[in-house]
Amino acid sequence: MDRGTSSGRPAPPVGPAAPTVDIGYFDLLRGMVEDSAAVFVVLDTDLRYLYVNPHTARMTGLPAAAYIGHKLHEVLPHIKRSEQVLRDILRDGQPREIVVTGRTWVDSSYQVREWRCVYHRMVDSTGKVVGVAGVGLEISEPQQYLYELERAHRRLALLDSAASRIGTGTDVAGTCRELAEFVVPELADAAGVELSPTDTESARRAPTRLAAYATRPGLVTGLAALDARGELVGWPRGTGTRRNLAAGRIWRRNAITEAQWRSLIPRWAPARACITAGVHSVLLAPLVSDGRVLGILMLARAGESAPFSNEDATVARELAARAARALDRAVRFEREHTMALELQRAVLSEPGRLQQRAGVETIARYRPADDGSLIGGDWYDVLALPDGRTMLVIGDVMGHGVEAAVAMSHYRSTLRALALAGLSPRRILEHADRMVADSGFERVATCFLVLGDAEVATLTYAGAGHLPPAWLTPGGEMQLVPVPVGPPLGSGLGRYEQRVFPERGGVLLLYTDGLVERRGEDIDLGLDRLTGLSLCPTDPLDKIVDTVLARLATGSQDDIALLAARAVRT
Repeated sequence: MDRGTSSGRPAPPVGPAAPTVDIGYFDLLRGMVEDSAAVFVVLDTDLRYLYVNPHTARMTGLPAAAYIGHKLHEVLPHIKRSEQVLRDILRDGQPREIVVTGRTWVDSSYQVREWRCVYHRMVDSTGKVVGVAGVGLEISEPQQYLYELERAHRRLALLDSAASRIGTGTDVAGTCRELAEFVVPELADAAGVELSPTDTESARRAPTRLAAYATRPGLVTGLAALDARGELVGWPRGTGTRRNLAAGRIWRRNAITEAQWRSLIPRWAPARACITAGVHSVLLAPLVSDGRVLGILMLARAGESAPFSNEDATVARELAARAARALDRAVRFEREHTMALELQRAVLSEPGRLQQRAGVETIARYRPADDGSLIGGDWYDVLALPDGRTMLVIGDVMGHGVEAAVAMSHYRSTLRALALAGLSPRRILEHADRMVADSGFERVATCFLVLGDAEVATLTYAGAGHLPPAWLTPGGEMQLVPVPVGPPLGSGLGRYEQRVFPERGGVLLLYTDGLVERRGEDIDLGLDRLTGLSLCPTDPLDKIVDTVLARLATGSQDDIALLAARAVRT
């Protein structure tokens, strides 16, 4: 009988000669087996094919004769089947069920084909074991349905988790890194986030600059070749790629050839790295927020990974839209943070170093919060007045960011103008409170003001909702100065008192609440730590303030401003 075709013609010999086995009982089953839509195969004891039915041949894209005398991996290298299970059947004779998976030589709409097969041991008339016979049915369609449901669930979960995993911080670089790492390996083997340059020259040369990338373990791509140096990616002008990106549309390319890589990335080194890694598919999703293209999410697949589908493009588009909002927030915050920092530095720079004027020596320090993510409204000021007096100010505007920094500058200028008009500390605070409240300015501020008069050796104090200053006595004892506290500036309720004390030597310390305040702790504990410090009043001022910060600033979650002053004896 023939063992290779349904026409009855003998199959041409292919591969090693098959063992001669008495399989006459096939004659009884030929019609059933060869007309069936099920898989029927017979293997010898070495698991080489003795027979495959016509349906198996059609389904796999190989003629039946190509199987005879060969093992599975020799004819269908992309199919997975446990040989150990088959050897167990040969050994103990117990039938077993196996799920066989993989890809054949026939194009299929199924991402992965699956068959559920049952194998039995065969013996001849003498009881000798001669092989195994298997029958199976393809279950690819129901499995594909389950796979698509599972994949849809994973995609929805991916999108749902994007909000909590992308944009957890406030810096642009961190947000880009979170986005790149988020999509690998669930959506891509490699991912990069490219940002649009802000300067005109870079934008003219290339529309994007690599900000972050991520790859699955073991994959080296052109993204890694670009590294994190922020090199321009350089998508060519006039191409469909660049037009799509400029318009905020998805761009997708599968089965990219070497020549296409050269045209897509003119810089040959990254293109060569992509080819070496086997990157065959790329999907670019513009990061668009409020109609502005902030950059691109670049996804790449390599090796055995499937090409990008329409569904992948839809998921990437939605993910890019959500990520763009987080990125936009980070860009805005970083811009505001830079502006606030520059404004704050401009305001605080001069008193930050040792100064000596009108018989008073001063030094100041500003330390941002531990995370450094927010710029607050803490400020200090030293102003030598025309009449020989010196004004010392410490203050803290409510809130953070550009608005707080602008408010800080506004308060500082107002207090300076009132002091130059010759007003007393109490009157300076009253007028400043009324002026701010009448202007509709919504940022209130605490403030403490000291006016030193070297001619009569007195210090006049007045406070607006601020912590009292500390006095390091000539004997080395740290004390709080007892001064009545009025309402914060900007409340419109200003009724302030002032106290006049003789200048008795030592060092005066003005500070903001970040120095002594800790979350979940009573403020008195922080003040006790301050007054418990052991310092030498004759030490240089920079040593004193640095020691205070070293001992008290650790663990602070707020900005700290610290101003020290000491009378200079002549």
